[in-house]
Amino acid sequence: MGFISDQLGRIQPSATIAVSTKASELKAAGRDVIGLGAGEPDFDTPDNIKQAGIDAINRGDTKYTAVDGIPELKRAICAKFRRENGLEYTPAQAFVAPGGKPILYNAMVASLNPGDEVIIPAPFWVSYPDIVLLAGGTPVCIDTKVENNFKLSAEDLEAAITDKTKWFMFNSPSNPTGAAYTRDELKALTDVLLRHPHVWVLTDDMYEHLTYDDFEFTTPAQVEPGLYDRTLTMNGVSKAYAMTGWRIGYCCGPVELINAMRKVQSQTTSNPTSISQWAAVEALDGTQDFIPERAAIFKQRRDLVVSMLNQATGIECPTPEGAFYVYPSCKGCLGKTTPGGKKLENDEDFVTALLEDEGVAVVHGAAFGLSPFFRISYATSTEALEEACMRVQRFCSSLR
Repeated sequence: MGFISDQLGRIQPSATIAVSTKASELKAAGRDVIGLGAGEPDFDTPDNIKQAGIDAINRGDTKYTAVDGIPELKRAICAKFRRENGLEYTPAQAFVAPGGKPILYNAMVASLNPGDEVIIPAPFWVSYPDIVLLAGGTPVCIDTKVENNFKLSAEDLEAAITDKTKWFMFNSPSNPTGAAYTRDELKALTDVLLRHPHVWVLTDDMYEHLTYDDFEFTTPAQVEPGLYDRTLTMNGVSKAYAMTGWRIGYCCGPVELINAMRKVQSQTTSNPTSISQWAAVEALDGTQDFIPERAAIFKQRRDLVVSMLNQATGIECPTPEGAFYVYPSCKGCLGKTTPGGKKLENDEDFVTALLEDEGVAVVHGAAFGLSPFFRISYATSTEALEEACMRVQRFCSSLR
């Protein structure tokens, strides 16, 4: 249709949202479907946080706020970075948006010119390359290897940097793999970035509090203070605090960039919801006791899913260090045929047949930029995960 912009033709709809939508449609039609596509904790928002939102409504804090967040939340964000990451920021360096995606979008629109390149390790969260494309930049996706636990090597980062590179966009623990970089692994990357002063760093730390087996989380500006002046450190309340629907993402970075991002947000969404901002103040300033308790439950689920998937014929599932995803290979199932006579040529064929035959909704690896894999979110009940993994085993056994 000639009416729609050429720019929109460069991007794809979100594959993770598409899978969740398809699963919901099948459920509504009466199918028994287990949806493992959404990156959303099944836990409820803690009561103290919900109450803070209710209190804000009752106080009448339901009006417009400053475009990039209320002062109370900016102070809470600075306190969080100081307390948990050893990073000193002022409220002028803090920015609040209606979710993590708008932060990425605002930062890219505020900084990219045509021809500017953004290095993104693959597999990546589905929205990274498309947001870069929407902002007029060029995503440069670098494949990682399962043998390296899907972690980017310093050599591969060095080789990808050109004089056009504007950003290195980075996510640890990772969506979709759950891979998390140790301090030493991060240091190898930051050493490369120190040698290229024109490259900025956008680190997505959304899964910071979901790590397992005594893993110690660190973030690039903490590991290498020399990168502080060109790093945008992004986080949010959606995953650790089970606040996906409240839509609050936040970041801190250089004032010049923050001011430019505020300009973009002033002409797009304006301020994040006032009520959600007050709830986020309580999330960051209030008790954090439930976070390790919930992480322990996620770890049990991870161990269950990894164990059961590795018992499925043709599936190999690495053990991730964090987040609530696994990213197994379905290579051993490709080239085979389902009982209904469908030949599986790629990971999209695999997940489509798995949904049709067994009612398990997962996301194909091509959506995240690396095949032949698929992503399972284990942010759902243990019972549902056990049943889903049994169905995956049955499906894989049925292939000929």
